[in-house]
Amino acid sequence: MITEEQVIEALKNVIDPDFDKDIVTLGMVQDLKIDGKKVSFTVVLTTPACPMKEMIHKASVNAVIYYVDKEADVNVTMSSKVTSKRTTKENVLPGVRNIIAVASGKGGVGKSTVASNLAVALAKQGAKVGLLDADIYGPSVPIMFNAVQEKPLLEDRDGKTWMIPLEHYGVKLLSIGFFLSDTQAVVWRGPMASKALMQLINDASWGELDYLLIDLPPGTGDIQISLVTGAQITGAVIVSTPQNVALTDVRKSIAMFQQKGINVPILGIVENMAYFTPAELPNNKYFIFGKDGAKNLAEELHVPFLGQIPLVQSICEAGDAGRPAALQIDTPQAIAFNELAGNLVQQVSITNAKKTEKQAELV
Repeated sequence: MITEEQVIEALKNVIDPDFDKDIVTLGMVQDLKIDGKKVSFTVVLTTPACPMKEMIHKASVNAVIYYVDKEADVNVTMSSKVTSKRTTKENVLPGVRNIIAVASGKGGVGKSTVASNLAVALAKQGAKVGLLDADIYGPSVPIMFNAVQEKPLLEDRDGKTWMIPLEHYGVKLLSIGFFLSDTQAVVWRGPMASKALMQLINDASWGELDYLLIDLPPGTGDIQISLVTGAQITGAVIVSTPQNVALTDVRKSIAMFQQKGINVPILGIVENMAYFTPAELPNNKYFIFGKDGAKNLAEELHVPFLGQIPLVQSICEAGDAGRPAALQIDTPQAIAFNELAGNLVQQVSITNAKKTEKQAELV
C-alpha cells in the first residue's frame, strides 16, 4: 500500500530552483489522494507563467515512482496562485497583486514595445494582466493594440465615476491616448501630467489582476516619482539597447529606483534590439548596436538579466498593425517574449519571497 507519508517524503526531493527549497516545505503540494497504486495531487506554482512548470511536473512524477513505487500511476495537476506582498492599507488598486513599472533611461529603446509584448505573453500563459500606458506625452498603447478609435466606458458606482479599461488580446488597457485625437499634443507641466497618471490608476476599475504593467515615459522626472510614491510598486523592469549612450541612462534610472525613500526592487534589465539575424541567414547574428552591453551591465550592477530581444522588422510591423509580436506562434520573436515573460514573473516571485523573509525577521 502506498501511504501519504511515503508520497510526501518522496516529494521533499523535488526542489524549486527559484527558492532552493522543496515543494513540500514551500506548501506547493495540495489535494493529495491515493487509491491503490493511483496517486494524484496538485502542485500550486507562484505564477501561471512559471518557466519551471514542466520541469517541476516531471520531477514530481519521477519522485513518486523512484522513491515510493515504480508501478505507481501518478497524476499531477499543475495550478498556480500568484504571490503578492502589496498591502491595501491605502486602498490603492487593492485587487492588483503586483504592479510592475517598465522603465527606460532614454527614449527610443523600445520600452513600449517590450511592455506591450510582455503583457500579451503573460496573458497567453494564463495570467490576469493589465497594461497602463503612463507615457503621458507619447502614448503608444492605442496603436499597438489596434484600439485608436476606441474609448473606455464610464461607470457610476458608489458615488464615484470609474473608467472601465478596454480589453484586447486578454489584456486590460488604459492610456491617455484613448482620450486624445490622433493629432492632439499633451502640453502639460509636470504636476498636471502626474495628476493625470494618478487618475488613470485611482479612478479606473481594474478589477482582479495578477500583474499590472505600467509603461512609464523615459527619464527620471515627476511622473516616475509620482508613481513610485503613489502606488505600491512590486518592482521595476529596465529596458535598454546595447550601446553605451543608452546604458549610461540605464544607470541613472536604476539609481532613481534604488534611492533612499523609494527603494523599488529592480526585477531585471531587458536588452532590446540585441542583434539582427537575416531571414536568409538564420544562424547568423549581427550586433549592430554593440554586443551584450545591457547583459554586462546587469552583471556589473548585480541585478537580474531578463533576456535579449532581437532586432526584427516584424516586431515593428506587428506593433504598427496593432497585433503585438508575442501573439505569433513559434516565431523567434514570440519565443523571445515568452521566455522574457517567464523570467520576469520568476523574479516577481523571488522578490515577494524575500519580502516575506524580511517581514518574518522583523517579527
